[in-house]
Amino acid sequence: MPAAAPPSHDRAETSGTAPAPARRSAPSILSSDLTVTGNIRTEGDIQIEGTVEGDIRAHQLVIGESATIRGEIVGDEVVVNGRVVGRVRGLKVRLSASARVEGDIIHKTIAIESGAHFEGSVQRQEDPIANGPTRKLAPPVSE
Repeated sequence: MPAAAPPSHDRAETSGTAPAPARRSAPSILSSDLTVTGNIRTEGDIQIEGTVEGDIRAHQLVIGESATIRGEIVGDEVVVNGRVVGRVRGLKVRLSASARVEGDIIHKTIAIESGAHFEGSVQRQEDPIANGPTRKLAPPVSE
């Protein structure tokens, strides 16, 4: 009887000594004929082409030209090509020429292409997504 081949140690050796490779899967895509009512949260990437009535949190978030979002969007990288009515928070935020944003943008870096429509305020923070939802300021207290 032939001796069994020794187990391959290639995988075990590299996984034990090398850092784990970054998990990069294909982005989730919500098509243009889809309407979601409720919040969406993922650690991965998402591309929205349809309508979302709720907040969205993702690693990389792409709002397609045909998309409409009514709620807060949060991501490490946020690209807006469509319409957002609500706050945008991201480390990197980019509004393309076709973007329509009605709400505040809180970012570390921002790019706004010529032709983008934006109504709201822009605020730079070192880590805009770490502190959870940004709270509105309390009204002044009269004494």
